[in-house]
Amino acid sequence: MPLARPVVLGNWKMNGLRADGLALAGRLDARAAHASGTLGIFPPATLVAAVAQRLARSRVLVGGQDCHPAESGAFTGSISAAMLADAGARAVIVGHSERRHGLGETDAEVKAKGEAALAAGLMVVLCIGETEAEYVAGERHAVLVRQLDGSLPSGATAERLVVAYEPVWAIGTGRTPSLAEIARTHAELRGLLAGRLADGAEVALLYGGSVKPDNAADIMAIEAVDGALVGGASLDADSFWSIYAAGGGT
Repeated sequence: MPLARPVVLGNWKMNGLRADGLALAGRLDARAAHASGTLGIFPPATLVAAVAQRLARSRVLVGGQDCHPAESGAFTGSISAAMLADAGARAVIVGHSERRHGLGETDAEVKAKGEAALAAGLMVVLCIGETEAEYVAGERHAVLVRQLDGSLPSGATAERLVVAYEPVWAIGTGRTPSLAEIARTHAELRGLLAGRLADGAEVALLYGGSVKPDNAADIMAIEAVDGALVGGASLDADSFWSIYAAGGGT
């Protein structure tokens, strides 16, 4: 069945050594024992196995930040979806803007990664979002349609897919779209998903991009927002939990 709402996922990005990663995981575990909803963390690859082991009996979901589309092979420095699953991950992020725009990943590559993740038994967290130039040019909707059509993995269902809308210009900048803009965009995405998947109306649809404790409640109160994909604020247990609680995850 689809994930329980709210769905609040923390992307640690390239942060954390073993000691502080395990300490953060432990603080979240203690709070999540009787929580409703879904709380997840996505540590760097070096910590996935250790954090997954620490949270083996926890309600906190553990995932990876990226995977290679191939199951194995001569891809130095890469990690396959099967390797993440073997390390204890239950999900993986694909298509994050820092990879799409920072590393030039195409929609086709993102789709292939998502399909590899599904084949390995992982849940896919698919990120889509427009750049500031595209936003200013009024191309937001067209960009999201293109990315969704080009990146949506075949075989995805509401049980195995989360879609995160992350406007690139809001990530790590402290800027966010207006609540009306988020509501309009998420309503559009809900319609697009419903038209592409049999159970698309049930897919968890998250907002990401400078989500903080002081704006989380307003954002997650929007009807078509099922939760949040959180960056920097997920590195502090108090801030991350405040965001989760703001969405009703208590």
